[in-house]
Amino acid sequence: MLRFVDIDQTYPEKRSEGERRQDFKEIYRGFSTGAAAEQASRCSQCGVPFCQSGCPLQNNIPDWLMLAGEDRLREAYDASAATSTMPEICGRICPQDRLCEGSCVVEKSKHGAVTIGAVEQYITDTAWKEGWVEPLHVGPERGQSVGIIGSGPAGLAAAERLRESGFSVTVYERADRAGGLLMYGIPGFKLEKTVVQRRLDRLEQGGVVFRLNFEVGRDASLDAIRAEHHAVLLATGVYQARQLTCPGSGDGVLPALDFLTRSNRDDLGDPAANDTVLDARGKRVVVVGGGDTAMDCVRTAIRQGATSVTCLYRRDRANMPGSAREVKHAEEEGVVFEWLSAPLAVLTQGDGISAVRVQGMRLGAPDRSGRRAPEADPGKTWDIGADMVISALGFTPEDLPVLFESPDLSVHRDGRVEVDRATRMASLDGVFVAGDLHRGASLVVWAIKDGLDAARSIESYLDNRMRVLGAAE
Repeated sequence: MLRFVDIDQTYPEKRSEGERRQDFKEIYRGFSTGAAAEQASRCSQCGVPFCQSGCPLQNNIPDWLMLAGEDRLREAYDASAATSTMPEICGRICPQDRLCEGSCVVEKSKHGAVTIGAVEQYITDTAWKEGWVEPLHVGPERGQSVGIIGSGPAGLAAAERLRESGFSVTVYERADRAGGLLMYGIPGFKLEKTVVQRRLDRLEQGGVVFRLNFEVGRDASLDAIRAEHHAVLLATGVYQARQLTCPGSGDGVLPALDFLTRSNRDDLGDPAANDTVLDARGKRVVVVGGGDTAMDCVRTAIRQGATSVTCLYRRDRANMPGSAREVKHAEEEGVVFEWLSAPLAVLTQGDGISAVRVQGMRLGAPDRSGRRAPEADPGKTWDIGADMVISALGFTPEDLPVLFESPDLSVHRDGRVEVDRATRMASLDGVFVAGDLHRGASLVVWAIKDGLDAARSIESYLDNRMRVLGAAE
């Protein structure tokens, strides 16, 4: 260990820009055994590991880096899997530059962070290849069942832990495949779908029941689901898109998730759509937004064969919420970024969009969060030719009390479900909440943590319930 002085920071080899623009395969080729061990050996083995505190899951990063550096990969995998239900997924899609690697002491010493995410991915990919990923270890059956509404990362993490504890688990998913945004929201060039599917298969083989094409509120009310189970977890995520409000944005502007879902379905081999509305081929594309969803959209449009792709973001590069690495990848692939710019109007000609009128922005006084608020730069406007405009401004919760026919479900003004901070229980007895539905649109790793925390709360709740019933008898 401690080899950061004589070994430079190295990431896995990226496929060339020209090659990766042609398909939706992951852009990194992956570490070799020697390269992974070298990078792991750069860890300084801090007495107080800031990388661990920078990880929402509190992963034992120094431990599995040390084991990987000593080529003890099976032990490294065991250490990694002890705190995360899907380390190879987090290794691929976590913004490590903002989390563990951004907190790395080696990074602070100007030697370049240990490439934690790539090593994490390598360890678990090797575990799958070598057969070290064991089936779910299901505990003694408890005779109690839990219903989980939503099969995204929060729901899947909770399902795994609850099944391991011996609960019967049924996951209700309104789409035709499980996985939520892991399956339909994140493009294959960041997360190939076989990586998600093998996790789903492992859960199903461990006894987790998936009820697909099942929409709560259409196929059953929330009260009906509650009647079927001893506890229920709401882990639906947030899917209601924030809309552009500028003139001309009402018709023709595409929601980001519609665009990404169609592309992911194409990548999965689903029947092709009957129209070209969601296909960027041969079009001038403008994407509005600065988060990771916007980056997914611009890079997807490039791969679909757009003639040009421009991203509008109202702040500057330093204040962009999306991963800096994703911005770099997008620039390499041909995306043009217009910083300090916002849509003033969407212009049309005939039956379609012809351009976006752009308002130049500048950073003014800090807003309530401390960030400098963008404001219009007077007299600075211009037009960008466009045939397709995609809105990637983030997501808010759907109206669950109405959607689930459950008016007694208490929600915040922004639609997030209210929970008890200590127990994560909602206003309805035995109903718990995890993931974006509780904290707002956030990262996959936070959803996993919320799912694991909720599973512990559900187990405690049902244990207490059994003790009360036992005492009453």
